[in-house]
Amino acid sequence: MASRGEGPLLRGIGRGSMVALFINAVVGAGIFGLPARVHELLGPWALLAYVACALLVLLVVLCFAEVGSRFEETGGPYLYARTAFGPFVGFQVGWLVWLTRVTAFAALCNLLIDYLAHAWPAVASTGGRVAVASLATLAIAAVNIRGVRTAAIVANVFTIGKLVPLLLFVGVGMFFVEPALYVPETAPSVGDFSSAMLLLVFAFTGFETATVPAGEVRDPRRTLPFAILVSMAVIAPLYLLIQAVSIGTLPGLASSTTPLADAAGRFAGSLGAGVIVLGALVSISGTLNGLVLAAPRILYAMAEQGQLPAVFSRTHARYRTPHWAIALTALCMLALTLSGSFLTAVALSTITRLLAYAATCIAVPVLRRRAAGGGMAPAAFSVPGGPWVVGTALLVIAWLVLHARPEELRNVAIAMLVGALLMGAAALAAGRASPRA
Repeated sequence: MASRGEGPLLRGIGRGSMVALFINAVVGAGIFGLPARVHELLGPWALLAYVACALLVLLVVLCFAEVGSRFEETGGPYLYARTAFGPFVGFQVGWLVWLTRVTAFAALCNLLIDYLAHAWPAVASTGGRVAVASLATLAIAAVNIRGVRTAAIVANVFTIGKLVPLLLFVGVGMFFVEPALYVPETAPSVGDFSSAMLLLVFAFTGFETATVPAGEVRDPRRTLPFAILVSMAVIAPLYLLIQAVSIGTLPGLASSTTPLADAAGRFAGSLGAGVIVLGALVSISGTLNGLVLAAPRILYAMAEQGQLPAVFSRTHARYRTPHWAIALTALCMLALTLSGSFLTAVALSTITRLLAYAATCIAVPVLRRRAAGGGMAPAAFSVPGGPWVVGTALLVIAWLVLHARPEELRNVAIAMLVGALLMGAAALAAGRASPRA
């Protein structure tokens, strides 16, 4: 499947904005609470787990960089899976990726309300939650409907807003570390190390979200590999330094529920703690914007391929954005946020992301063979040691899936069954419409 080039969408995302989108997609709310949980499991050995996880995620990132460098259209993992393995697998990957983004939005939007409730207790009431959730969802949807350039600018602002507090935390905190806190009392067990690795792997994920709007990126075949590798080069050291400062400045790190705020409070007082809380709010808001930017483009790509009603492939006459897909996705996000059914979001998103990662990794050799036969465009970026990287990445993904709980696998299976039914219904509707047309 060769790339089609320019379409009805506007290519308004440049290299800098794409780097910001990747950082915005990965650095969310987790890093503001993760250091405590990982330290509880591993103590100072957590630093080694960060390094190991960064290397493992890099394998998957390299596969995304190569596969993504073959395409210019919108779709990300859905497009990759459909091209490599056909419509059914493509639809399942696209459906699960969209569902993950919607449930993740619901979970994070409720978390945003919880943070706001600390400073403004009225927000915690039923009316307050409905008002804040509705305002946040509709405002972000409106920004994205008004144009991808506007959405990219907002993403850039949020990315800077979330990085500045974290960089200040590291830059100031490193002068207050106590070396004695880095001395481990005991070596962690293999089980604890595995549990910590699972937490950290998922903290590094989310980058696949930024691959979806490729149809609105300038020179996407070169921009995407550049942006994904640069962003991971920023995120991995930042995460490691955040953990190091947290360990070195907060003796009670393992029992803290707000580790970064507590650590900042110790070495920078109430002002430092306030900056971190504000950074958490900005970080969550930025991730919400990234989810609304990416998720509707999955519906748009599936509608373009005739697997969803054509209305979702329509673009706004003025702003050239998939406004119907954005509107439906935003309404689903708001409904889930208010219903409270977001509680299964984490369990569902972890496995579905791994399935999308596995499909993209396997697509590397499949698309290489197809390109060698002249069946599609060559890759603008090639993974060094491709077969070894793909094989190792798949082993890691299999290891992670084996550590999933049975109920998590059951929920994913139910979601896939629903996806198959939706695909069948869409095909049936299309078949009935053809004779009338």
